[in-house]
Formats: sequence, C-alpha cells, structure tokens
Amino acid sequence: MKYLVISDIHGAKSGALCAIEAFQLHHCDMIICLGDILYHGPRNDLPSTYAPKEVIKLLNPLKDKIIAVRGNCDAEVDQMVLEFPILADYNILFINERKFFLTHGHHYGPQAKPTMEANDYLLSGHTHVPTTTDHMLNPGSIALAKNGHPNTYAIIDDDHFSIYDTDHHLYMQTKLD
Repeated sequence: MKYLVISDIHGAKSGALCAIEAFQLHHCDMIICLGDILYHGPRNDLPSTYAPKEVIKLLNPLKDKIIAVRGNCDAEVDQMVLEFPILADYNILFINERKFFLTHGHHYGPQAKPTMEANDYLLSGHTHVPTTTDHMLNPGSIALAKNGHPNTYAIIDDDHFSIYDTDHHLYMQTKLD
C-alpha cells in the first residue's frame, strides 16, 4: 500500500486540492492526515485560500480513505462537519511490518516522545517543517509552511518516506529501516 501523508491544511482550499491531486498522481491507497484541518489557529496567518467549507466538500468524499488524528486547532465542532474521525490524539498504524505512531505533535513529538521501540517511527506534523531524522518523520505543512520551507506533503511506500513540494517535486527522502 501507498500512503499520502498530509498535515496542517488550516482551512486552505489550495492545500486540500493539492492533497487530492497528490493522492491521484502518486496512486495512493490511503491518506494519513496529521491534524489542523479546518481552522487556521490564532498563531498562524490566515491562509490566502482560506475556505474551510470548501475543504470539507473536498475531503468528505474521501472519508473511507482517510486516517486522521486531532491537531491543536481541531475541535469537536469540526467533527460535526467532517465525515471521518478526527478527534483521536494519536493512532498506531502498521505499514509493511513497521510501527508508526501517528500524532499531530502538540502532545507527543520530538520533545515529548511516546513509548516506542527502537525501530518504530514517530509521524507528526504541527511544526510545519518537513523532517526525516532519527525515526521522526514530519511531512511539513501542505498550506502554511514555516522556516523558509515550501508547502509540502509526504508519501510512504514500501521502504521510503518521501517529501514533495506542492509542485510535486521531490524535496527530501529517507529510507525506512
């Protein structure tokens, strides 16, 4: 199976459209969404294409293909309009005999790691910065990149975590153990 990994859409229609395009372009089977779907949050600038109602319309048809966790900007009211579960603080997924701890990053993250074994992976968003270091993977933000990085998403395939910019060019990649 191939997974599209996105985080931090923050209500940007452009981010949701890019996610759908990437899902189709890379022939993905599932989408892992690491939170902050509809609301931009008080610390972020308003995305230029802020349209949370449009994001809802774009993502809900893919409800059977989305595994999501709750971001710090996601609320119970968001769950009322999204047709896939978003309120879990974390999820655990096994991909090709590898254990991935999925979380947004505001509770668990590089500074507050969950209990993990040596070959497990922490997959989180929140920082808006793409990362592929020491079994900690972050797809960056598909809509509100920070620290000079472009907007990005990631693909998990058989043995790689590959980060792409929103023009679908490879940005960085790591081989999975």
